[in-house]
Amino acid sequence: MSVILNIETSTRVCSVCLAVDGKPVFIRESFVKNTHAENVTVFSETVLQEAGFKWNNLDAVAVSKGPGSYTGLRIGVSTAKGFCYALDKPLIAINTLRAMAAGMIEKTENPENYLFCPMIDARRMEVYAAVFDAGLHTIKKTSAVIVDENSFGDLFPTHKIIFAGDGASKCTEVLGHQENAIFEKEFHPSAAYLAELAEEKFLRQEFEDVAYFEPFYLKDFIAGIPRVKGLK
Repeated sequence: MSVILNIETSTRVCSVCLAVDGKPVFIRESFVKNTHAENVTVFSETVLQEAGFKWNNLDAVAVSKGPGSYTGLRIGVSTAKGFCYALDKPLIAINTLRAMAAGMIEKTENPENYLFCPMIDARRMEVYAAVFDAGLHTIKKTSAVIVDENSFGDLFPTHKIIFAGDGASKCTEVLGHQENAIFEKEFHPSAAYLAELAEEKFLRQEFEDVAYFEPFYLKDFIAGIPRVKGLK
């Protein structure tokens, strides 16, 4: 039996899930923006207590590695690494968009009839996106995409594409004219979608180097220029 703690903080959602043999058993989530730091450790302890486990019962810790929010990723990855250091447990990293696609597929009836495009908001009309088929095979790799009316034009003629995530809503206007574009408005990232993917990596022993692992930011972080009243 494998017991894995899964952490998802790459977007405004803070989600922690305890999984046994790749199946989510307890989950805690918050949709309040900027509360990841105060919630992620509490949620982790809560799901363990609810399952009747102690920290040393964990076999591994899995984390959503990005792309996504710079701050959210830093919090999630640093927390996961801290747990792994303290407990001497392996670290598993899961691509955020791949985990989202797994969740989209799980929620879709007859998924083989669609392609799946999870999107994460990257400001203005840019999103982090990838495209997968029902078998989670990559059709388009993870990339930063500036969405316009011609985006995904090579796929629409022959495929129905389901778009979901906080980046998808702002694309409705520019892609809504496409007959084969379907927008799932109620979907959000969740640590539960990491569980099966993390279990697969655990069984293959695909672990990260805890000392050197860094989030997958996709783009460099650019800090805003601080503005002080009275100064130019």
